[in-house]
Amino acid sequence: MAVKDEEELKWTRIAANLTSTLLQHHIAVKLEMILDREAVITHEQFAAQIEARLGTEGTNGGSGKGPDMKLWGKGRGLNEVEWLSAEFCYSPIIQSRSTKQGYDLKSTAVSSSDAIAHKGVFIIAVGMRYKSYCVNMGRSIIVDPSKEQEAIYNLLVSLQNDLLAQMKDGVMARDVYQYALAQVKEKKPELEKNFVKNVGFGMGVEFRDSAYLLSPKNSRRLKPDMIFNLAIGFSDLEDESGKKYALHLVDTVRVGQDKASLLTDGVKSPKDTLFFLNLDNDEEDVKPSKAPKKPPVKPITNGSPVKNKTVGGKVLRNKTRSAAQEEVLMTTAAKIKEHQVELHAHLQSEGIAKYSEEGGGSSGKEGKGWKRFQSYKGEAALPKEIDNLRIFVDRKAQTIILPVHGFAVPFHISTIKNASKSDEGDFTYLRINFQTPGQLAGKKEDTPFEDPDATFIRSVTYRSPDGHRFDTVCKQITDLKKEVNKREQQKKEMADVIEQDVLVEIKGRRPHKLPEVFVRPALDGKRLPGEVEIHQNGLRYQSPMGSQKIDVLFSNVKHLFFQPCDRELLVIVHVHLKAPIMIGKKKAHDIQFLREASDVQFDETGNRKRKHRYGDEDEIEMEQQERRRRQMLNKEFKLFAEKVAEAASTSTGDALEVDIPFRELSFEGVPFRTNVRLQPTTECLVHLVDPPFLVVTLNDIEIASLERVQFTLKQFDLVLIFKDFTKPPLHINSIPSAQLDDVKNWLDSVDIPLSEGPVNLNWGPIMKTINESPYDFFQQGGWSFLGGGGNESDADEGSDSTSEFEADSDEMISEQSSDEESAYDGSDASADSGSGSDFDDESDDGDDWDELERKAAKSDLKRVEGKKPQDSDDSDDDRPKKKAPAKSSGKSAKTAKTNGKGKR
Repeated sequence: MAVKDEEELKWTRIAANLTSTLLQHHIAVKLEMILDREAVITHEQFAAQIEARLGTEGTNGGSGKGPDMKLWGKGRGLNEVEWLSAEFCYSPIIQSRSTKQGYDLKSTAVSSSDAIAHKGVFIIAVGMRYKSYCVNMGRSIIVDPSKEQEAIYNLLVSLQNDLLAQMKDGVMARDVYQYALAQVKEKKPELEKNFVKNVGFGMGVEFRDSAYLLSPKNSRRLKPDMIFNLAIGFSDLEDESGKKYALHLVDTVRVGQDKASLLTDGVKSPKDTLFFLNLDNDEEDVKPSKAPKKPPVKPITNGSPVKNKTVGGKVLRNKTRSAAQEEVLMTTAAKIKEHQVELHAHLQSEGIAKYSEEGGGSSGKEGKGWKRFQSYKGEAALPKEIDNLRIFVDRKAQTIILPVHGFAVPFHISTIKNASKSDEGDFTYLRINFQTPGQLAGKKEDTPFEDPDATFIRSVTYRSPDGHRFDTVCKQITDLKKEVNKREQQKKEMADVIEQDVLVEIKGRRPHKLPEVFVRPALDGKRLPGEVEIHQNGLRYQSPMGSQKIDVLFSNVKHLFFQPCDRELLVIVHVHLKAPIMIGKKKAHDIQFLREASDVQFDETGNRKRKHRYGDEDEIEMEQQERRRRQMLNKEFKLFAEKVAEAASTSTGDALEVDIPFRELSFEGVPFRTNVRLQPTTECLVHLVDPPFLVVTLNDIEIASLERVQFTLKQFDLVLIFKDFTKPPLHINSIPSAQLDDVKNWLDSVDIPLSEGPVNLNWGPIMKTINESPYDFFQQGGWSFLGGGGNESDADEGSDSTSEFEADSDEMISEQSSDEESAYDGSDASADSGSGSDFDDESDDGDDWDELERKAAKSDLKRVEGKKPQDSDDSDDDRPKKKAPAKSSGKSAKTAKTNGKGKR
């Protein structure tokens, strides 16, 4: 029974992926956040938060939440997991030096109710079960380790690698343990007494198969496709201060012919598990959590200086330091191109790995399936009106009953497409059309059917001399159809709305409040400012009279923003939710608390100060007051936002930090219907000033496509494609071309792959094709069809072909006016780029002026002479007659311009 078949191995692999994803992307990150912020949380609470990632259905006090797909989506092959079959083998074990019972390496240990220490050794163990097959994993994290602790941990890592080579077909279980003990004796003989009594056990449906214990007395032999929990460690160790600690390294392995392979992995190398204190600010140097926080500022220093934000700055730099600027831009462009090649390669490999185990499977058709309708459970439920065999609309059952060959046949309203009425002579015709496959009905084209090959009734037509009767029936059918469609649409819109838990109010002290704030979306009634309170597990906004309130739980907060009132009329604290909630009769993804920065209560008219003060002293004072008032508002709102983030982090354990938009990186665009200012933040791209708000999480973006990028156009478009291919891409249109470099620098700095193209793409069919088979899409090159970063050559070829086409079409005009245009362009070029001395010589020399006069007179004479033959010939010279004045006018314009220069 210890040897697993292919299906059992598959369930074990999924359980291992679940466990590795949880430890790598949640437990380790959360622990780093707790250490970094020195948050106060108990071992028991941390373990409960870890368990909640799998969902809280059926748990005590749970709200019926499903699994945290934001977390599980980061794992491999977890898109089609049956979540009801996934569970924890035991409550996750978290231990630190503050655990009263001390360190315990057994799987029966429990997380204590003591607060987690922020220094020393942390023992983590987590085991998961999928379709009854178990997997276990354990890690040791050390904050501020000593040299001895580093050496012992490195010994564990190397020992595990050696044991994997020993665990192969035919090896006795006791030999594995004896080899491990011999390695410890050889490398660290003083630790022999601290080594574990066994190095693991067999796993499967039972979490611990005692028959295959890797102990010094077990003589059973290992066979291929056996699953073992390889657990090595040292207990009862003492640090330099005399405190006891333990270290362990636990993974689930599969025995092979020549060696064993790891099923669980991650957070193992010393760089991931050893944290060193930063002596400058006495904080832990938690490298992964801090690294992503800096890239958004990168474009400012990397070839896109703040000065280049203004047109004046760019022009000045181009005129005075053109060579230096070109060198900087070329260097920046080369860096971006090189980085983009890496990002696209990583995106391609990640896509293939993500969808390889799923084949072509995708959730693109999710929700589209044959829906069965039952109008009546039996003949007894039919209404009495069917006795007279007339068309009857049963609104209660949402059914139309039609007489067919003497029988009353019910049709559910969902099977009916529409109804129409027409009058012909003395009769009125009622035509009822049904939903059938093969109809090109726009969005209904891919409507699924249970059996598309069956015979369908396309329509039914009835004739009657009673036109008023058919008018009533047709109106009833149409109204019922509209009512059902409206109800379905509302149901679809409200599908993602959640019912929040009850807000737990703070007791024993007054909650932190932010008074005199307005809320958006606004509540019903008169617009009056209310106040926001921070409670134990959420925020509460109360209207002035206390009649209305909005509760927002911290567990539903995805992002928290603070936008200061610098160069804005509003100071804002903005909350972006994971799932929408109902406010009044509308659902809301975002809730915003704001206050107007301008004070209308002070007197702007002239007053007595004018009599005693001269000049603008009073206006200067008012400006200073305005500046101080804005600073106070910013300080008040920022402090409140930080308190919200701190309370949310303590309540949920999730890292919630206040995000502030970078105005210097902002650019204008049209994400909806109006042109707005879009501002990047550390984690998002936002527009928070006016509704509708825009909040795009950068981690959700798969790739960015820059469209309509041409030298001849003043604007370009940005299309953001999300990692969830079922979501429609976001179009941000009409971004000024002057900001193209800034947008590219910013996208590159936050590690978003980008591409450029001269035209807009039709993303509807593209995404439909991708959703049908994401694996095939990545196998055929993935996003390489967009061109990645190498579109410059394509754009050049396109521009060359365009210019050739224009030259061919306008050949006559270009040949006729080539001489004048070349002279005209030469004069312009000398005026723009020539030296100042040439200009001065022309303006000071009288002979040059005379020459210009003679040229003007000569051109006038040519114009008079050119008119004579045109006047004599009336039949075929219409076109030259039009062109001659155009030429002369061009010359005279040139002459006038040159004369103007001479006069100056």
